[in-house]
Amino acid sequence: MTVRPTDETDKTDKTDEIDISRPHPARMYDWYLGGKHNYPVDREMGRQMLALDPRVPVMARVNRAFMHRATRWLAEHGVRQFLDIGTGIPTEPNLHQVAQGIAPDARVVYCDNDPIVPAHASALLRGTPEGVTEYLQADVREPDAIIESARQVIDFDRPVALSLVALLHFVPDGDGAHELVGDLLSQLPTGSYLMMTHATADFTPEKSAAAVEMLTAAGVTLTLRSRTGFARFFDGLDLVEPGVVLVDKWHPELGDPVPGQDDGVIPGYGAVGRKP
Repeated sequence: MTVRPTDETDKTDKTDEIDISRPHPARMYDWYLGGKHNYPVDREMGRQMLALDPRVPVMARVNRAFMHRATRWLAEHGVRQFLDIGTGIPTEPNLHQVAQGIAPDARVVYCDNDPIVPAHASALLRGTPEGVTEYLQADVREPDAIIESARQVIDFDRPVALSLVALLHFVPDGDGAHELVGDLLSQLPTGSYLMMTHATADFTPEKSAAAVEMLTAAGVTLTLRSRTGFARFFDGLDLVEPGVVLVDKWHPELGDPVPGQDDGVIPGYGAVGRKP
């Protein structure tokens, strides 16, 4: 079974809501990955970020590769339900393709607050006949609304993998980032998992400060947390080995190397934790 968008009118209406007067992180991410679902304002900001650090596209690919590896690990360890918040514009292979490639009956709910994503949601909804994929538009700052909508697809009496990849660095402390994750996890049953990545300034403080200033001026909030700040998201969870590590160091044997990656440090952390 696959749940489809309601109709073409809905998708058109959502597209009309797109603000192309300022850059959007999801569209910039799409551009870094070589996608075409972005606008001049996104590309211009992307070029400014590249001038600051040419490895930005590599960082995007490394985060995407982590999602593939973590999803593969979770599916191989029996997880059959995934809630992916901050989905972004579809880029194959998407999470459901990785999960259902291992477990055809896997159920996946995607969630994003960018109105451009529903316009391409059909790419997210081409799942296996045995499984279920669904998309909902909501903001991570609305955890109760997300869980309530996801209940239409996900059985919250069974373990769920919560995916927050390259998302929470766009949620400042003033919006209660740690509390939001805690709220989401509190509504998941024992045996559920959190898979997450997050950018950091730990290794490139000067470039990171310049990036934050540049994005803030363009209306994009960026909060680069330390290793300690990132690890706090996993308080109360049992970390899967190797624990909190640089994004590309989490079980690299589960995926292919990222093209263009050099020996330098990719400034971001990744981890997977299980709810006891």
